[in-house]
Amino acid sequence: MALSASTNLPADPQRVTEVFTDEAFIRHISEKVGGSLESLTIEGDVADAFTLTAVRSVPANKLPDLAKKFVGNTLTVTQTEKWEPAAADGTRSANVSLKVSGAPVDATAVQRLVPIAEGTRVELEGNVTSSIPFLGGKIADAAEPMVGKALNIQATEARSWLAQG
Repeated sequence: MALSASTNLPADPQRVTEVFTDEAFIRHISEKVGGSLESLTIEGDVADAFTLTAVRSVPANKLPDLAKKFVGNTLTVTQTEKWEPAAADGTRSANVSLKVSGAPVDATAVQRLVPIAEGTRVELEGNVTSSIPFLGGKIADAAEPMVGKALNIQATEARSWLAQG
């Protein structure tokens, strides 16, 4: 199932990168969806190429019934972002993967931070897949809105975070 989203933020790509890698911001996002941030690691310098790995516990209560059969009350979601260094114009991109422990759902996406006159356009393109034979497509279709929402909340919440300074 395809993921696609775009939003504009009122800051340059480097400032958006700083927000997206701020532990307090990542913890805020985790709590916003009713979960908790279990761990965060950043390998490399966020001004250059780096890898961010966030492990979250999130409630499974909003999963579709079909998916609930495979999981308990909480899910452990590992989000890995492999960021490239900024291009000459400031554009940044990251390969993002979400792995859900104990659930047959994975997501992969490319997130781009593109400089625009009023700040940065955050673009997200990706896919949700499931490894269950025969039912995988239905599970991925059912999970896609939730995975898409989880990936999109970062950009939405960043707007408020930036406004607070």
